[in-house]
Amino acid sequence: MAPKKKPYSQLKSSAKNYRNNEASRKHKNSEQRKRNKTQANKDYRSELNRVRRADGNYGKGGDDYSHTKSGRIVRENPSKNRARNRGRK
Repeated sequence: MAPKKKPYSQLKSSAKNYRNNEASRKHKNSEQRKRNKTQANKDYRSELNRVRRADGNYGKGGDDYSHTKSGRIVRENPSKNRARNRGRK
């Protein structure tokens, strides 16, 4: 089941933009679908899922797991993790 939508006042600026602009949202989603299909992205997600399962956090929400520059995997606040990679393509 999908999570409930946050009230508009609690959204960050990009989320407000995508909720207000259907064309932007469609474009973002189409690009994201292409990116998610790549083998590199599948491997990246599977590695993080493997760590979540090992820690007993798979499917329970909470902090993200992310790769550091040195290659370690650490728990991290989702907002910081996702904002840092905003411009990555």
